[in-house]
Amino acid sequence: MNYTQLVAAVSAYCVNTFETTDMNVFITEAELRCYNTVQIPALRKNVTGTTTISNPYLSCPTDFLSSFSLAVIAPVTGAYTYLLNKDVNFIRECYSVPATTGTPKYYALFGPRSDAATELTFLLGPTPDAAYAAELHYNSYPESIVTAGQTWLGENFDTALLCGTLMEAITYMKGEADMMTLYDTKYREALALAKRLGDGLEKQDSYRNGTYRVPVK
Repeated sequence: MNYTQLVAAVSAYCVNTFETTDMNVFITEAELRCYNTVQIPALRKNVTGTTTISNPYLSCPTDFLSSFSLAVIAPVTGAYTYLLNKDVNFIRECYSVPATTGTPKYYALFGPRSDAATELTFLLGPTPDAAYAAELHYNSYPESIVTAGQTWLGENFDTALLCGTLMEAITYMKGEADMMTLYDTKYREALALAKRLGDGLEKQDSYRNGTYRVPVK
């Protein structure tokens, strides 16, 4: 289901034509509900950067939400060292003298940058002693179907997106309670299937976990 099809479906279900601005709000709110409930593949991104010698800070991507992993890569050997996620206080106490340098072992989400209040920064410990390549796997919000026209969520779990959007639209219309309950139930059912994929099937395989079997009675 692309953007045009989604708008047409919502208008048909609600028997109403909404302003484009309002419709886009319904859709983006529904997307956020889905993205904050299930770790779907479209949330995952990868980016590389470089640490600065004697600088314990590393900038986050502007669309960063949460991290899967952060690794530094040795300049000569190319060996990966995966950093452990710790609290800022742990790194400050463990490496109380920031001038102490070495291969980073830990990282923490430090907080907003001083030059950009909406952007975040990583704190590394110890302070890098070389310009290491850094590889970050992280979660971020995908581009909305409102601007992209077509997204992974719309193509693979259009029921969740549609029912979530309908919930927002009916709330806006101050619709009947029974209709809210109906679409909320359908939304949760669709989201359960998405959660089965994103939080279940994609984190296992038949070789290690075996194939799912329904008990025979």
